[in-house]
Amino acid sequence: MTAPQPQKPPQRLFIGGEWVEPERGHYEVINPATEEVVGLAPEASRGQVLAAAVAAREAFVSWSRTAPVERARILDAAAGIIQREAEPYAALARAESGATIATARGMQVAVGAARFRRYAQGALEPVEQGLPPQINPAGPMGRAGVFGALAVRRPVGVVTCITSYNNPWANPAGKVAPALAMGNTVVVKPAPQDPLSVYRMAEALAEAGAPPGVVNVVTGSEPAVGEAAVDSPDVDMVSFTGSTAVGQRIAECCGRGMKRQLMELGGKGAALVFDDADVDSAVRGIGTTFSFYSGQICTAPTRVIAQRGIYPRLVEKLAAYLSYLKVGDPAEQGTVVGPVISAAHRDRVESYIELGRKEGARLVAGGERPPLDRGFYVAPTLFADCTNDMRIVREEIFGPVVVVVPFDDEEEGIALANDSDYGLIDYVWSGDVARAFRVAGELRAGGVGVNTIGRNMEAPFGGFKKSGVGRDVGSYALQAYSELQAVVWPG
Repeated sequence: MTAPQPQKPPQRLFIGGEWVEPERGHYEVINPATEEVVGLAPEASRGQVLAAAVAAREAFVSWSRTAPVERARILDAAAGIIQREAEPYAALARAESGATIATARGMQVAVGAARFRRYAQGALEPVEQGLPPQINPAGPMGRAGVFGALAVRRPVGVVTCITSYNNPWANPAGKVAPALAMGNTVVVKPAPQDPLSVYRMAEALAEAGAPPGVVNVVTGSEPAVGEAAVDSPDVDMVSFTGSTAVGQRIAECCGRGMKRQLMELGGKGAALVFDDADVDSAVRGIGTTFSFYSGQICTAPTRVIAQRGIYPRLVEKLAAYLSYLKVGDPAEQGTVVGPVISAAHRDRVESYIELGRKEGARLVAGGERPPLDRGFYVAPTLFADCTNDMRIVREEIFGPVVVVVPFDDEEEGIALANDSDYGLIDYVWSGDVARAFRVAGELRAGGVGVNTIGRNMEAPFGGFKKSGVGRDVGSYALQAYSELQAVVWPG
């Protein structure tokens, strides 16, 4: 008989450099693969969230004046600590998010460390841009003269970072690191499903020397915590990753307070596959939807738009690809598809699968719940013979479900791809590279992958339409977390 594992102490909030007992108790964080309790996360009160914002406001005065080289040192040291603790951090991330251990190591913790390292360099990037001098004639504004000018990037102030559950390391690091690099202070509100990793990030930053109040972490299982982190009068900017519906509510609040916002919202990525495409390459790219985070990723190519000449073969190969994927406990060797984040989300994804049947789509593979004793699993599912008016084609499912829509010519394919409320990342597969780039220019999306789903991590990231507002990643993130100030003087 296995000995019972010792229970870890309940997590406390991190406010003003102190670990604080939550005023509303704790809630359970559940392992989506085993349904066991991973740990107890703190339930912050509204007052505690507002106190975190006050702490961030007070810390901003000195942190914004801290020399960039010192900010860089702290971010770089935090990256080193994350790498030092990579194994326990990855084990926690796997347990609370349901990711496979390879994903938790390589795409969560390692990417988190890399982003702190990248923005340690970012803290040293120039913030001033000289503008051409201007000759002003004499007039009501004063004497004639030559005026010089600088455009200078300044920190925004206090930034609330509200992060998604699908990557409890890379997503928070992608917000916190550039915000701190620019001299902002932050209040981080992680997703309620897997918040414990973000507290480990806070520990790493504190050990690295981040002054009290520069980083604050508050959590809760109810929307009230996030609402307080958005509407606090001490918050100047909100950076949010999550659903479009929640993003719209946050944007309304930001509008009332004239707060800067960065929104990375939903996606329904179109994969436009032409007759001359490398089908195997397209299948490998599209197939990541079935496996990577169990389809819980907004950049996934979930909506395949296939030219009729390639259509039957593409559907057949996608079905074959799906059949080779091992579904099960992400802690086990060889598992490719783990669980979705919760029982509620599993039910939501399954409701879309049932809807697809009712709408008349052809179920090619999957569609059933895997025969596992525990965990929140959804079988990778493929629908063919879909049309653009079906809800399974138009709405973000956020699970391992791919839909395929046929098209005849280039003009129709582009029109189908653009007929969407979303516009985050689309994809084009074609053997004619000139055509692929021409089509990319016609797609209403913030990013387009040409014959790949790969990312360049210096390229701007963000969406058109209901997929978001603003751009980050690379130096674009430094711009996102700063305001421009004009400095003008007479020559």
